[in-house]
Amino acid sequence: MSEQQSEVTILPRDQHQISRKQIDEDTLKVLYRLHRNGQLAYLVGGSVRDLLLGRQPKDFDVGTDATPAKVRRLFRNCFLVGRRFRLAHIRFGKNKLIEVATFRRHPSEDELPDDPDEHFHFVQNVFGTPRDDAFRRDFTINALFYNIADFSIIDHVGGLKDLADKVIRVIGDPLVRFEEDPVRMLRALEFAARLDFSLDPEILSGIEAKKELIATAAPARIREEIMELYRHGVAGPVLRQCRELGMLPHLLAGYPGTDESIALIAKIDQRTKDGGKIEESFAIAALYLRLFMDSCPLTRETHITEALHKANEIIIPHCRYFSIAQGIRHSARELLVGCFRLARGRGFKGERRFLQHPLTPQSLELFRLWAEVHTELAPQVEQWQQAIKAPAAPPAGKKRRPRRRRPRKPQQSQSRGQQPH
Repeated sequence: MSEQQSEVTILPRDQHQISRKQIDEDTLKVLYRLHRNGQLAYLVGGSVRDLLLGRQPKDFDVGTDATPAKVRRLFRNCFLVGRRFRLAHIRFGKNKLIEVATFRRHPSEDELPDDPDEHFHFVQNVFGTPRDDAFRRDFTINALFYNIADFSIIDHVGGLKDLADKVIRVIGDPLVRFEEDPVRMLRALEFAARLDFSLDPEILSGIEAKKELIATAAPARIREEIMELYRHGVAGPVLRQCRELGMLPHLLAGYPGTDESIALIAKIDQRTKDGGKIEESFAIAALYLRLFMDSCPLTRETHITEALHKANEIIIPHCRYFSIAQGIRHSARELLVGCFRLARGRGFKGERRFLQHPLTPQSLELFRLWAEVHTELAPQVEQWQQAIKAPAAPPAGKKRRPRRRRPRKPQQSQSRGQQPH
């Protein structure tokens, strides 16, 4: 849908269910101060979508016609961020930030600077109207506005209809929008999985035509999007669909994504939805556990040093590409090697030290989920759970020496220098 074809739809307060009671108190303060100072002040993006769907938003973002400099003048607790894309962050307390973005638009060709290297910075900072801003966004359901002036919902792109129809639709031509930002392909799959929506057929054909472009996206952005899949408990279905669409090898540098790997990740999704915390080292280990187990035969001849080398060979390319810190990489490797020890069984050298290792409980948790995929491993899980719960016994052949008590000194009742009677 083009900007010329679309008509604006405005839902007054009595035609939608969003209440100010559902909006974060500090976000309301920001909206009201902007409004009182003569600025447009809208709740924007995913928070409006979630409120209309009856979900509690994780974040509340604000859109305004005030420039970042004007926002900073209005709020003493404000600071500006972003060298290329200027945003205002308003701080409340120690750890809370409200993001305020100025409405932007696409510049015309004759406005672009002569130097191509300056295009991106210029394009990101051309201010515009709310309607301009709506058409710059990715999907119709993410381009809805809540106007604090009259509590209405404003829809420039047909997002309300797509919410009702439960469909993910790109604003504009998917082929063009995916070329502009290939990460939009992954985000389309994520939203469909998170919201249980269907994908517009044009999105699917656009991914088929442009899937290779995902490999050109900034690794830092892909890394964050992958973790978002895990945090929302949709990594399994999204990676499965990436594989079906032929995008997975371009997304994760040749990663095959076997049925067993994706089944394991789906188990982790359920664990996350049940309240389990997901760490990046755990996510990496889950991605590569199938490949690692295939490379390390569960025999007495496979030395633990060989397992360590295999784990490094498998995860180091991933960690280098995504610039993952050594501490996270080390933890992921230890989780893989821990699963090798658990799968091999008890009675091997180093078992006592392994039982006391701080990462062993996480290794057992990953192995437990793996055993739900490979049910023949279930007895191993039970044996190791009992071993970890049991108190550690001292090594055989070593007895603890009794502690020798020092003789107590006689109490001296006389003061120094005083002679006894």
